[in-house]
Amino acid sequence: MKKRGPLKKRAAVLLSVATATAAAVTGPAGATAAAAHPPAGAPAAAAAALRWTGCATTRYPSLQCASLKVPLDHARPAGRQITLALTRVPHTAAKSQGPLLVNPGGPGGSGRGLAPYIATALPKDVAAQFDVIGFDPRGVGKSEPALDCTAGHFNPVRPDSVPYGAQTEEANLKRVQAFAESCQTRHADVLPYIDTVSTARDIELIRAALGAQKISYFGYSYGTYLGAVYGRLHPDRIHRLVLDSVVDPGGVWYEDNLAQDRAFDARHKAFLAWVAEHDSAYRLGTDAAEVERRWYAMRDALRVAPAGGKVGPSELEDTYMPGGYYNGYWPNLAEAFSKYAVDEDPAPLVAAYERFGAVEPSAGNGYSVYTAVQCRDSAWPKDWNRWRADMWRTHVEAPFMTWNNAWYNAPCAFWKTEPLQAPDVANADLPPALLLQATQDAATPFGGALAMKEKLKGSALVVEEGGGNHGISLSGNTCLDDKVAAYLRTGQAADATCAAQPEPKPAAATRAAVHSAGGAALHGLLGFRG
Repeated sequence: MKKRGPLKKRAAVLLSVATATAAAVTGPAGATAAAAHPPAGAPAAAAAALRWTGCATTRYPSLQCASLKVPLDHARPAGRQITLALTRVPHTAAKSQGPLLVNPGGPGGSGRGLAPYIATALPKDVAAQFDVIGFDPRGVGKSEPALDCTAGHFNPVRPDSVPYGAQTEEANLKRVQAFAESCQTRHADVLPYIDTVSTARDIELIRAALGAQKISYFGYSYGTYLGAVYGRLHPDRIHRLVLDSVVDPGGVWYEDNLAQDRAFDARHKAFLAWVAEHDSAYRLGTDAAEVERRWYAMRDALRVAPAGGKVGPSELEDTYMPGGYYNGYWPNLAEAFSKYAVDEDPAPLVAAYERFGAVEPSAGNGYSVYTAVQCRDSAWPKDWNRWRADMWRTHVEAPFMTWNNAWYNAPCAFWKTEPLQAPDVANADLPPALLLQATQDAATPFGGALAMKEKLKGSALVVEEGGGNHGISLSGNTCLDDKVAAYLRTGQAADATCAAQPEPKPAAATRAAVHSAGGAALHGLLGFRG
């Protein structure tokens, strides 16, 4: 997606669980998700209706909040209950199209702040027709219990992500094993129920609690996969389905991450080529290959002497990885690169790390849920020799993020909770869905959108030709935004192509280097790894 949760944070009827009894979802090997997640069985006692209370902010004066109890284990609806935190921007039109649930991805991303953003970013006449609903998925944010496996996992300076020697590899392995063990120690009682299918069943209970016969759904990144899984479970409950920056449902999750490594490397090269085009500003050379050589020379130097005692090679990758999500960050990143490599001034690089790469306290929750979902959703190789061989082979062609990404996901090699089978999201029973995808997206490579379009019969794909950002609608591209608005109004969509937004212009590192206010705001909500 990156199917990583964000490391930085930018930011009434009776309920019956009878609706949680879903049809079997066929897995890729013929097994069913219903076998892994048994049907909910007999209805539980009706729960109280949602109680919305005002939680307005200056920017969002109509925002409301509520909470909902759902079963930890949907196979035991009368058993232990957990709490989901929700937000709502109510519709204002005389006639409503019902709820529009939104999800920012991750897994591990909080959706409570996305609801008011989308309600504001949509044209007023469209937003007025929907109750825009945000929610923190199980384990996330204000939902309870919230996962937090360990503190300090990303504290600098970490071992070099690229294990050039056995000692470095061992140090990285100890880190990820310790994280996996800590998760098991702290959250063994809930880890078997932190997964995409369980979250999709939560969505069905949200729908029922809202008193809606159908819901619309708008998901970014991992949220596209979550929406597709919900649609597979309950195709008759979907009114509109918008999927932006689409996960390849056939690669969940090990293969998707390998594809992502190659796409991030290509996007990083695009950034370096942009730096070369603006040599008058950055003084790093006019040849992209020379700029790339200097970037890796900077990486080598930081292995010997981390900048500010904080930025070693792993932290450098964390700092520049957000540029693969959103090119509005390129001017800041280029200026920090230039100051370090040309002026021998590490301060802007440290500042860039603190802005883009450093981990905020709340990120422990997002990463914990990310890992719990990814490791539970599908099987990962348990033989570390397989990982080592695959990563070195991929690193040869894509050195920028391959090993960094490997260590981010490596707890799954040591995860004790047994994996499920990823469901097949193929669906011929949905209304037409709208998919949006940039051709050069690093976090969810373009092939994933083509694969999802094939799975969701009758869906339409809007392509941002030449675009490389992740999360492309409601972020400043009028062509894309018009397509989304028209679809939400009418439910009708057709394949189309939109031109990408212009690339950013150089700007001083001290300024907010963004070329689209909407893009900056959205990417702050989606996070750098969501």
